Amino acid sequence: MKKYLVLLGLILSCLPLRLFAEAGIESTQLNLTSSWVGYGTLLIFVLAYALVILEEKIHLKKSKPVLLAAGFIWILIALAYNNHGLSHEVEPAIRHIFLEYTELFFFLLVAMTYINSMADRCVFEALRSWLVRKRFSFRSLFWVTGLFAFFISPVADNLTTALIMCAVVLAVGNGQPKFVGIACINIVIGANAGGAFSPFGDITTLMVWQKGLLSFSEFFALFIPALVNFLVPALFMQFAVPKGHPESHEGASVLIERGGIAIVFLFMATIVTAVSFHNFLHIPPVYGMMLGLGYLKLFSFYLKRSNHVLINEEPARQSDFSNKDFDVFDKIARAEWDTLFFFYGVILCVGGLSFIGYLNNVSSFFYGELGATTANVLVGVLSAIVDNIPVMFAVLTMNPEMSDYQWLLVTLTAGVGGSLLSIGSAAGVALMGQARGQYTFFSHLKWTPVIALGYVASILAHYLING
Repeated sequence: MKKYLVLLGLILSCLPLRLFAEAGIESTQLNLTSSWVGYGTLLIFVLAYALVILEEKIHLKKSKPVLLAAGFIWILIALAYNNHGLSHEVEPAIRHIFLEYTELFFFLLVAMTYINSMADRCVFEALRSWLVRKRFSFRSLFWVTGLFAFFISPVADNLTTALIMCAVVLAVGNGQPKFVGIACINIVIGANAGGAFSPFGDITTLMVWQKGLLSFSEFFALFIPALVNFLVPALFMQFAVPKGHPESHEGASVLIERGGIAIVFLFMATIVTAVSFHNFLHIPPVYGMMLGLGYLKLFSFYLKRSNHVLINEEPARQSDFSNKDFDVFDKIARAEWDTLFFFYGVILCVGGLSFIGYLNNVSSFFYGELGATTANVLVGVLSAIVDNIPVMFAVLTMNPEMSDYQWLLVTLTAGVGGSLLSIGSAAGVALMGQARGQYTFFSHLKWTPVIALGYVASILAHYLING
C-alpha cells in the first residue's frame, strides 16, 4: 500500500494542469503548495484514493471516500482564501469545475437509462439467448464482444459501448466469473482503443476536435495504432479464457419484449442527435443526449398507454403483450449512482489540487524540459490514475506548441492509457459497477503488464505510420 501512496503523491505533484486559465478565473490565485493546507489536501486525496483501490477488500463503495475528500479539500481551500481576505475567489473556480462535471454526469445518466431500458425489454437477454443457441465457445465470445466494442465505440462512444457489451457478457457468462472478468478487461481495452480514432469515440477526442487542433479526418490516422493497442493484449489474454461453451438450458430462447426494438432505434437516434448537435449546431453533445432522453420519455408514455389498451381490448391475446408497465423514471433510478458520484469526487478533488498550485508547478517541465513525445507518453500513464478527462483538459488548457503528429499522439495515449488500470477510464469505472465482484481493480491490475505492452506497441505503430 505504501508504494501506491508514494506513487500517487509523486504523480499529483507533477501533473501539468492549469484548469482555470481559459475560464478567466486566475485573477488572484494563491500558491498553497508549501502550506499546511496544501499538504493536508494532498494527504486527504491520497488516502481517499487508497480506499478506492481497496474497495474489493474492505467493501466500501468507491464514491464514498472521494465524496468526502472533495468536500474536505474545498473546505480547506476556502478557509485559506478567507484568511487572506480573498473569500470571493473560490466560488468561480468551483463553479467552473462543477460545470465540467455536470456535462459528464448527464451524458452518463442518459446512456445508463437507455441501457437499463433495453435490459428491461429483454434486449440483452435475447442476444444472450441467440449467442447460446449459436454455441459460440467462451473464447469466441471473448473475441466477438471485444471486436464489437472496438468497432462500435467510435460511433456510440467508449462508455456506452462498454456498458452494452458488458451486459451481453454478464448474460452469456452467468455463473462464470472468470470469463466475465477477463472479457470485461478485453471490452474496456477494445472500447478505449476504438474510441481513440474517432472524434465521437471519447470525451477526450471530442475536446481535441472541438478545440480545432485536428480536423475530423485526421483522427482516422490513429486506426491502425488503436487496433494494435487492442490486439496485442487480447492475443495474450485469450489463453486465460475458460474452455468450453456457455450452458444451454431448455427453453433458453428469449424474445425481445414489446417496445425493445424501438428503444434500440431511439438510442441510435439519440447518438445521432448528440453528434449532430456538436457537428452542425456547435452545441455540446450532452444537450443532444438530453433531447434523446426526451425521446425515451415520450415513447414510455406511448408504450404504457397502448399496452393497457391492447390488453383490455384483446384479453385473449394477453400473452402477446408485456404485462410490465414501462416507467422511464424507474430506469433512471437504477443508474449506476456509485459511478456517477465517483466521477464527481475525483474531478472536484483534482480541480482542488490544481487550484492550490500543485498541478501548475511543473507545467513547463513536462513540455519544456522533457519534450513533447515524453510528455505525451506520460500523459497516457497519468490518465490511468487520474482519469483521462481532466488530464486532457489540462493539456488543452496549456495548449503547448505541437505538430499534428504530437496532437495525435497525446490523443492516442490519453484514450488508450486509461486501459492500464480499471479506474483509468469511464468504461472501466462503469464496468466495475456493472459487473461488481467479477470485474475488479485487482483482476484488471493482474493484466496490466500485457496491456502496457499493447500501449507501447500502439505508440510505435503511430510513429511508423504517421511519424
